[in-house]
Parts: sequence; structure tokens; C-alpha cells
Amino acid sequence: MSRRPSRRPSPAAPSAPARPPAAGLAVDLVAVLVFALVGRASHAGDGAGTGLGTVLLVALPFWVGVVLAWALPRVHRDPTRLVPAGVLVLAGAVVVGAVLRLASGQGAPAPFLLVTTLVLAVLLLGWRAIARVAARRAG
Repeated sequence: MSRRPSRRPSPAAPSAPARPPAAGLAVDLVAVLVFALVGRASHAGDGAGTGLGTVLLVALPFWVGVVLAWALPRVHRDPTRLVPAGVLVLAGAVVVGAVLRLASGQGAPAPFLLVTTLVLAVLLLGWRAIARVAARRAG
């Protein structure tokens, strides 16, 4: 009778995210919509439109960046992680959003990019931080 060498137990599989990936994508898209709504409202006094169509046009380039980031497995594998998921979504939204704004002639001056990055960081990373804390407290 031969003895098989003992096998080490395989490491536990990573736990599934608390929310399905589609919910995380939806929260990211809503966060970008909030960014666009707040941005348009803050410029309402300068004659800028705040109608739904205008807000959606502002959000669109950033939504494209969010969706492209979500195509990365590291994002949808655990969407509530700040790193890498949150950082990748933030980078996608800002970089792709800025490039698409420039390509469409809307412009992306440095102050706009700074405010965009800060506000989207608060929104896109903020919900993830809250979700992680809530999950720890629940578990």
C-alpha cells in the first residue's frame, strides 16, 4: 500500500461580492449622473441648460469611460473594492470622459478636469468605501 503525499488544502476561494456586479455598475452610472446634475446646476446662472437632455450629454462621455472600465475583469470580479475596481472606474471615467469631450469639441480645461476628478473620486470611491464598511459590520 503506497501512501500518497499529503496535499495542502487549497486556499479558500475569494468571497463573492456582497452585491451583484450589475448593481455596482448601476451605482457607478448613477454617481456619474449626480456629477452631471450637480455640475449643470452649478452653472445654471451662466445660461447653461439644466434640462434632462443637457445633463445626459454631460454624463455621456463619462458613462462611456465607466462602461469601458467595467469591461475589465478586475472591476466586475469585486466591484466594491477601492483598489483596483474603484480606481480603474475612476480612471476610465476621467480619462475617457476627457478624451471624448475634447473629440466632440466640448473642451476639457485643467480646472474642469481637476473638479471632475475630485467629484468623481468622492462619488465613485465613496460608495465603495461605504459598502465595504457596511459589509464588515454586517459580517
